[in-house]
Amino acid sequence: MCMVADLLSSGVSPAAAAAARPGGLEGWRPLLAARPAPLTCRVPPIRTGSAASFRAFYRGMAACADQFWSARFAAARLAYRPPAVDVTTGRDSVCGKIVTGAQYCPAQHTIVIRITRGDLRDPFRMNAAHAVAHEWGHHVQALTGVLDAQNALYQRATGAARTTLSHRLEMQAECFAGAFYASALRSIRPGITWRDWLGAVRMAEESEVHGRPRNLAYWQNQGFRGATPDACDTWNAAPAKVT
Repeated sequence: MCMVADLLSSGVSPAAAAAARPGGLEGWRPLLAARPAPLTCRVPPIRTGSAASFRAFYRGMAACADQFWSARFAAARLAYRPPAVDVTTGRDSVCGKIVTGAQYCPAQHTIVIRITRGDLRDPFRMNAAHAVAHEWGHHVQALTGVLDAQNALYQRATGAARTTLSHRLEMQAECFAGAFYASALRSIRPGITWRDWLGAVRMAEESEVHGRPRNLAYWQNQGFRGATPDACDTWNAAPAKVT
């Protein structure tokens, strides 16, 4: 899962990027001001070898994520619109080549998900669900001004500081996914316990963009267990929690 930023090559100045959305790095906080109620969604099954069933699953997941986040934005009195969701078996997307299984394209407000041959051979329901949940987290960051503010900081940074900013962004998207799961996991019917899912996340391959798997699992659990607006504050977290 990844986020394909558009401001890094757009010529937008850091000041203009930071001012493009009013919330900045703090704009997400009202969304987590109250513990959300359990959500009932209809997320269909996935059949081995069936791209059509994957597409139906992703449509169900998108409707579920939209139901959750539209309610959070309404409660916080913030403007909301859902992203477009483009599911494909190819490698091209509205923002270029797909480099991972899923990505968020900020300029187009679009989540792109690629169904791979591996997915078709061995569908893992929770992994498929996470493609939507994580990338929707990036859409939340776009709507609340986090992406613009992060891009402004990223443009001024170099080396390790850029890497850390990338990790903070990705881990907050993981935390937002966890907050969504806290409400919708029963409806998703993941086929794995929450504890075992976090164990699987910790065992994943390390990514330079996303950071250490154990920290990704930590932030997912922060969102899942958290009941305060500070639960997903990756921006002020100690470096050891976002490496």
